[in-house]
Amino acid sequence: MTGTPRIPKAELTGIRGRLVKIVTRRMFGVVPEPLEVMWHHPTAVMDSSAFGRKVNKWNRADASLKSFAHMAVASLVGCTWCLDFGYFHAHNDGLDEVKAREVPRWRESGVFTPLERRVMEYAEAMSQTPPTVTDEMVSALHAELGAPALVELTNWIAFANMATRGNNALGIEAQGFAAACELRPLAQRSDVGSPA
Repeated sequence: MTGTPRIPKAELTGIRGRLVKIVTRRMFGVVPEPLEVMWHHPTAVMDSSAFGRKVNKWNRADASLKSFAHMAVASLVGCTWCLDFGYFHAHNDGLDEVKAREVPRWRESGVFTPLERRVMEYAEAMSQTPPTVTDEMVSALHAELGAPALVELTNWIAFANMATRGNNALGIEAQGFAAACELRPLAQRSDVGSPA
């Protein structure tokens, strides 16, 4: 189900490590592989996790839009772990699973609203190197979402890039979260709109 990470997993030791194992097993049934791989630097894991918990509390932007944006980043970057976990999260949070599974091929899929498409286009544009965000993209999202939600969405996408790029660089792949919920497989990303 998973490949071999580029650096070996570390044993989650000490009080913090044991606590992380207990909490994550209660929440997910297993310890997420990114934690195990990145535990070589526990402080970095704990600090980024603390920031992630704060990011998850933001509530100015719609949860579905943020979920689709994160999954669009993961699909573009190639983070199968984030796609797998994002789909699992959509299921557990009561979000639209049909749409969540279609994110990797959002351009061809007929299930998304124009706003959802603009959000995923923006997420991908922010994730390009260099970013390809245009004034028109920001203006359209600002008109529909308002400034607070757009600022939140922008920072959410930036955080998604940190997570997806870190997992991708370390070779962390899908862990089977979606399969554990017996969810249908995610649609496969097409080459349409992919970076050259």
